[in-house]
Amino acid sequence: MTPRRLVVAAALVDDLEHPTRLLAARRSRPVQIAGRWEFPGGKVDPGETPVEALHRELDEELGVRVRLGAELVGPDGGAWIITERHVLRLWRAVVTDGEPQPLVEHDELRWLELDDLLAVDWLDGDVRIVRALESAISVPCRPPVPRPSDRRRVGGVAAPPARAAPRRRAARRARGTCAGCATPTAGCGRRT
Repeated sequence: MTPRRLVVAAALVDDLEHPTRLLAARRSRPVQIAGRWEFPGGKVDPGETPVEALHRELDEELGVRVRLGAELVGPDGGAWIITERHVLRLWRAVVTDGEPQPLVEHDELRWLELDDLLAVDWLDGDVRIVRALESAISVPCRPPVPRPSDRRRVGGVAAPPARAAPRRRAARRARGTCAGCATPTAGCGRRT
């Protein structure tokens, strides 16, 4: 069996620390995958480091320069097997110069909201990476939507819900959920 060829890509986000959107690129060729979406990037050429290749590919494909953030380390020896012949390494990145344009191999770019990353038809090999990225990216905490059972009555009038009792906050922290909104703390930007 021949070794898989290394491919590098960027999860281009609007902000490295508090991202709210991710850029997806729609393939225009080859015909077997045209119309499917992927992370922008490409193959590492002989003599290039993966980081050099990623900067070159983003300049060629999108016409942008980027600042790289953390690599999303994959489960397959630190990378992500995406096809029988390719293995991918992926870094978060932000654009520092230029406006992304679909210059080569893509016919459309789309900024996706973090809570809607699976709204496009990703390449099969990228789907599990998108799911891992959803878990890894810290999204801002959303205030909870009050339910009728959360409201208490004061003098016959519905009052806003009281803050979570200290014991309940401690229990939520112990379970790994935000004390303020009960979302998993890995996806919560609030400090509680």
